[in-house]
Amino acid sequence: MQKKGLFGSALALAILPLAMSSAWAADAPKLTAEEMEKGKLIYFERCAGCHGVLRKGATGKNLEPHWTKTAPDGTKLEGGTLKLGTDRLEKIISYGTEGGMVNYDDILTKEEINLMARYIQNEPPIPPEFSLKDMKDSWKLLVPVDKRPTKQMNKINLKNVFAITLRDAGKLALVDGDTHKIWKILDTGYAVHISRLSASGRYVYTVGRDGLTTIIDMFYEEPTTVATVRLGSDARSVDTSKFKGYEDKYLIGGTYWPPQYSIMDGETLEPMKVVSTRGNTVDGDYHPEPRVASIVASLTKPEWVVNVKETGMILLVDYSDIKNLKSTTIESAKFLHDGGWDASGRYFMVAANASNKVAAVDTKTGKLAALVDTAKIPHPGRGANFVHPEFGPVWSTGHLGDAVVSLISTASDDPQYAKYKEHNWKVVQELKMPGAGNLFVKTHPKSKNFWADAPMNPERELAEAVFVFDKADLKKEPVRLDVAKDSGLPESKAIRRAVQPEYNEAGDEVWISLWGGKTDQSAIVIYDDKTLKVKKVITDPAIVTPTGKFNVYNTMHDVY
Repeated sequence: MQKKGLFGSALALAILPLAMSSAWAADAPKLTAEEMEKGKLIYFERCAGCHGVLRKGATGKNLEPHWTKTAPDGTKLEGGTLKLGTDRLEKIISYGTEGGMVNYDDILTKEEINLMARYIQNEPPIPPEFSLKDMKDSWKLLVPVDKRPTKQMNKINLKNVFAITLRDAGKLALVDGDTHKIWKILDTGYAVHISRLSASGRYVYTVGRDGLTTIIDMFYEEPTTVATVRLGSDARSVDTSKFKGYEDKYLIGGTYWPPQYSIMDGETLEPMKVVSTRGNTVDGDYHPEPRVASIVASLTKPEWVVNVKETGMILLVDYSDIKNLKSTTIESAKFLHDGGWDASGRYFMVAANASNKVAAVDTKTGKLAALVDTAKIPHPGRGANFVHPEFGPVWSTGHLGDAVVSLISTASDDPQYAKYKEHNWKVVQELKMPGAGNLFVKTHPKSKNFWADAPMNPERELAEAVFVFDKADLKKEPVRLDVAKDSGLPESKAIRRAVQPEYNEAGDEVWISLWGGKTDQSAIVIYDDKTLKVKKVITDPAIVTPTGKFNVYNTMHDVY
């Protein structure tokens, strides 16, 4: 089931035009029709997110068969996968890189690695576009609003529910945070990327890499999917309208392909509007694939912050009048990815990861507050906020390509923090990690700890662990927790990646996904935040490749 919906369907992959460049097609390794279809599928599932559908690169390197560019000094440069050749590409795919690419020797077979090394030396297929009509044709209202419960029909503490992505299974697990028991596992489409909560906390929205968006109603005795819609071929972000008076009214979703965002009815998912993000980069060059990387809703305005990856443009989209849509375009830096709010809720912090920068957007003025230089390839998730004992309020990001966590001083209107103004929008401290490959950092206002993972590190001992810093003494070495060992599960061929620390509502537990292979037993390992001891291991045959986790209360209120 998880294979359906890729570029419309798995079969659609086989019939996409190849658009081969005659100048270079002759040099590309020949593939059979069967190999081409399989290569497209693997690339979509494993590679497109970082390298792009058209392979022009973003977080990951450009993977076009041949490229040329001009250096700042005027020198003409060229390269490409054809220049690297099959043997070299096989090694890169197998063993990964310290720059943030994971090793695939425990994910793909030797035959599949060889296939992908040959496949990316051929010109990329171009997927079809996806219109408002296509969206409407895909829309399924399974339960009308007037047929849904008028009150909560279960006794679950919804604020402490965890929505957990089961990536390769194409499912979402909803887990009761109070009892640590699996409440319900629902089909959601291939590789759910993110879960978001309605302003009311009633609905869970998911979006996956097959473009399928679902709305799950938690007021039923058991959570029930009440509507679905497809946004395109590949989607990564959704959020609701959260400003007072617009609660649950609209949903916005952003796609990697086609590069656009869509607005839907928040309770039914009925498609309302599609807006393309194609255009020029901050450098003035046209880009055909400027993907929507992340979207967040403001709590102080009827506005969404939409981050367009390849162009470096940040859009402040005003949803107060959908028919006459207004947006403000803010220039920042290329390759925008993910981010979160600072502690004040005024500034949105977003990583321009391949530019090695973090952009701070002042949503009060609608202008860029700062571009902060960081270490290599920042990847914050939502980031983490706390008051530094020396530098005041800081927002934090880890890095895919460097073994540090950067702490950035953020501005504040609170008079008690005025003395820290000279530090604002500077990296005031770098916390040393044992290796690169961090995806998420996390803390909580009630916690003394700061957690960081390293799942993209190619070394097993680092990828299977998380690292805990003491916020009161950040010069101390972090405590290393071997999540894989603590799970009690037997060692497997695949690296079991410990990913995305997430606090419970109370802020006294931290949940870690142990992300194993498709055929391996995986787990959720829960730690006591004060003692750093294991409280519970949630494991079940249905827990397959768990990745992202989102606590309802913390996600609703941007607690990180």
